[in-house]
Amino acid sequence: MYKPIKRILDVLMSLCCVIALSPLLIALSVMIKLTSKGPVLFKQKRVGINKSYFMIWKFRSMRIDAPSDMPTHMLENPEAFITPVGKFLRRSSFDELPQLFNILAGDMSVIGPRPALWNQDNLIAERDKYGANDIRPGLTGWAQINGRDELPDEIKARLDGEYVKNLSFSFDVKCFFGTITSVLKGDGIVEGTGEKHK
Repeated sequence: MYKPIKRILDVLMSLCCVIALSPLLIALSVMIKLTSKGPVLFKQKRVGINKSYFMIWKFRSMRIDAPSDMPTHMLENPEAFITPVGKFLRRSSFDELPQLFNILAGDMSVIGPRPALWNQDNLIAERDKYGANDIRPGLTGWAQINGRDELPDEIKARLDGEYVKNLSFSFDVKCFFGTITSVLKGDGIVEGTGEKHK
């Protein structure tokens, strides 16, 4: 019963955020364009509901010669690819803001498992065990506020399964406010194989 309501809430919340944050979105676009070569937005093939594919949108935080289909935390030297503005975007999670348009398009939800890269076979297979590939991926989710980049695939998938099992308005509210706390603290962000950034 909650799923239709969840979609309505997703549309209303993302639309309000796009309107309210439009000055910030414009300012970030200008900063990116003025400080590094390449487009403002970065798109990448991700796994959506029922393992369908969609193109996720982000503010570009890396140089245009960076590997495009590899998670940043798996790069040997990610600092060599991240732009000066990109460091700020990633620490603040502002690079994710264009995904508000993915939510409006129906590719994503505000809360849900983070969309896997198309080639993250192990994570996709682990999520199958818990039905976590059967719902829309989210801008943020239960695994995001419980470890983010630090978590191995098996633990991420288990947490995503907990989210599916407890899917409800109250649990979404818990994830939403937990995300705000995590972003403000900078929890769980790992760039490459180096140490955690706090």
